[in-house]
Amino acid sequence: MQSQRERREVRPRAGWTVMGKGVAGPSALEVGRILVLFLCLFPSVSLQCKILKCNSEFWASTSSSGPEEEFCTALRAYNNCVRRTARTCRGDLAYHSAQHGIEDLMSQHNCSKEGPTTQPRARTPAPPPPPQLQPDSQERSDGPEQCHYERSIPRHSSPPNYTHCGFFGDPHLRTFSDDFQTCMVEGAWPLIHNKYLSVQVTNTPVVPGSSATATSKLTIIFKNFQECVDQKMYHAETDELPAAFADGSKNGGDRHGANTLRIVDKVPGQHVEIHALYIGTTIVVRQVGRYLTFAVRMPEEVVNSVEDRDNQDLYLCLHGCPANQRIDFRKFRDRAVEGHGPGKSRTGSQSHGFTYQAAMAKCKERLPVEDLYFQSCVFDLLSSGDINFTMAAYYAFEDVKMLHSNKDKYHIFEKDAFGSNAAPRGPDMFSLVLLNCLAVLLWIEGCWVHL
Repeated sequence: MQSQRERREVRPRAGWTVMGKGVAGPSALEVGRILVLFLCLFPSVSLQCKILKCNSEFWASTSSSGPEEEFCTALRAYNNCVRRTARTCRGDLAYHSAQHGIEDLMSQHNCSKEGPTTQPRARTPAPPPPPQLQPDSQERSDGPEQCHYERSIPRHSSPPNYTHCGFFGDPHLRTFSDDFQTCMVEGAWPLIHNKYLSVQVTNTPVVPGSSATATSKLTIIFKNFQECVDQKMYHAETDELPAAFADGSKNGGDRHGANTLRIVDKVPGQHVEIHALYIGTTIVVRQVGRYLTFAVRMPEEVVNSVEDRDNQDLYLCLHGCPANQRIDFRKFRDRAVEGHGPGKSRTGSQSHGFTYQAAMAKCKERLPVEDLYFQSCVFDLLSSGDINFTMAAYYAFEDVKMLHSNKDKYHIFEKDAFGSNAAPRGPDMFSLVLLNCLAVLLWIEGCWVHL
């Protein structure tokens, strides 16, 4: 069995820090593998962003053994390569994670930023060690108290407040604050990005010539957490919904609390749940038709554990979609109703086979209450013609019933979602009335003085 490099203290940094106090970090090979696999699979990488090229060159020049100076040389070359991609990759989550990962590796191995950057000749990777028998995951201890979010809460403290976020369909977003939005968001977007985990989705066009999109890829990064779990990545895409993390494991690794992070395969290829007890979080990933849905239950404390509040504007589950990415599907629906026939797609062309009445009837079969899940179903049928979106809306609502802590908030109606647009006018009008009344009183008082 290969020996690991000596573990050293790692200075916490955004994106690569562990929760709580600093702990011994993984070996260079282990961190390198995680970083490389993360960058290879992250869906935000495009033809313009050359992170993959930098990543592959770095991986080709490192191995499980070799002088520390050689590793530092490869790391400096990797750093220079990543810096050259800044212009095209600045808005890419993988690019920023690579930056932080490189800095942590340099600190961990005492690498100087100045020095040779010539890449060593690519090595042939050593054969993997023979597999060792591991105890059954169900027989292993669940770990110490700090690896159970609810058990770690002081006995006389108030219970945690759990929140929910969902992302489904064409696509529709329910934020942690129960705002309901329909968005465009084509390409890669971060749903969650805090101290403990990151979630990113990639949305691709549903129908050529239309801006209708749906989620085709999903990546979840669970970060190192004390002695509980190792860093783990889960990656899913259309027709590939694995029942394991990217490294083949089904729990949090080799630490004492590894079983507080585990994957449960509910319906092979269709429904996976990830339970992260150490942060009180449950994630549900489904494939419905050709596309993925996402739902999460998370304590409010974890939701708000952002590391850099100035860079959290695109944390969709927390802040919602940017204003220029939101769609008012009421206007879309109104056009379909006025036409008394097939609705119009977002591009203005005829929709794909459903009249407004037919879409209403089909969605009623699964969603009898005309809330925003029902309305999103109608919207998706009109904009895409894909009948599977009926089930996407249905399962999204089923996940709400399973994950949301307040049953009175399961349904969201139009008046709740859109009525807030007029709310700011109330205080303004009230202030105006008060000012007018004050002006009248002052005028009357002036009149009495003159009399």
